Amino acid sequence: MTVTRRRTLQLTGAALAASALPHSAFAQAWPARPIRAMVPFAAGSSLDIVGRIVLDPLGTQLGQSIVVENRGGAGGSIGTGQVAKADPDGYTILIQASAHSSAPAAYPNITYDPATDFKAVIPFGTIPNVTVVAPASGIKTLKELVEKSKDGKMTYASAGVGSATHWAAERIRMAGGFQAVHVPFRGGPEALTEVMTGRVDWTSMGMSAALPLIRDGKLVPLAVSSTKRSSALPNVPTTVEAGLPNSDYVYWMGMFVPAKTPPAIIERLRSETAKALQNPSVVEKFKGQGIEPMPLSPSEFDALIKREIAANIELVKAAGLKFN
Repeated sequence: MTVTRRRTLQLTGAALAASALPHSAFAQAWPARPIRAMVPFAAGSSLDIVGRIVLDPLGTQLGQSIVVENRGGAGGSIGTGQVAKADPDGYTILIQASAHSSAPAAYPNITYDPATDFKAVIPFGTIPNVTVVAPASGIKTLKELVEKSKDGKMTYASAGVGSATHWAAERIRMAGGFQAVHVPFRGGPEALTEVMTGRVDWTSMGMSAALPLIRDGKLVPLAVSSTKRSSALPNVPTTVEAGLPNSDYVYWMGMFVPAKTPPAIIERLRSETAKALQNPSVVEKFKGQGIEPMPLSPSEFDALIKREIAANIELVKAAGLKFN
């Protein structure tokens, strides 16, 4: 056997041996550099706040920094679309919320498919939206808000067309049988500021973003969108308790990666994030914000996304909603 032939066989054998390495070897080598976490909404939004709570201990566990990038706009679809095109190597992750499954209904021309271009890693939990008004409005109950909205001149703010804040407000509007003018913003903090100053009448915002302003007396909470009262606002009724059947809205938050990310990396991300969610500091912060656990496997989470996409598209058609 010639030297060249022997060398070729050695290189081929080495390549085959490398390809036969178990997937766990890749997961053990990952991460070798900082990870980018895309939050497709503004800094200070509920998703941003909750994402950072989880990512802080997760980065420590993984031994790498996790750099949060806020890229808002188009109901979260701009930042999400960037992750869909990212290399599926575990170094770009997506922190998303219920807007992920409502995007196809609100933006039928988006360049990605939430059901096929991503793999769900783990849900962080669920948190209610809370309907709020400015103290100067004089409105103290959801019933009063509905009554004052009968002339169709009231305005409501959202964190963008197709965002969870838009979706929750639309459910309240439809359940209450009234019209209102939608005023979308690029993020939750801006929407809350406009309501707080009275330039927009009301919003249904994620609890994490609204709670500090409620506690400071700058916003008045009327109702929460969850199926039961929030431990963070135990004296505030649910929207159903306040007299609006079928107005509840489950707002979840979680982690996703590009669909072709290696299964071993997805599993490592899942297991390490599950550990971070049990961190006493995270548990305490989640409790203070009324975030409830959402124990689902990646496959169960993926299935939930697909069901919600279909249900949201059907809802838009049935209600004749125009998201523009």
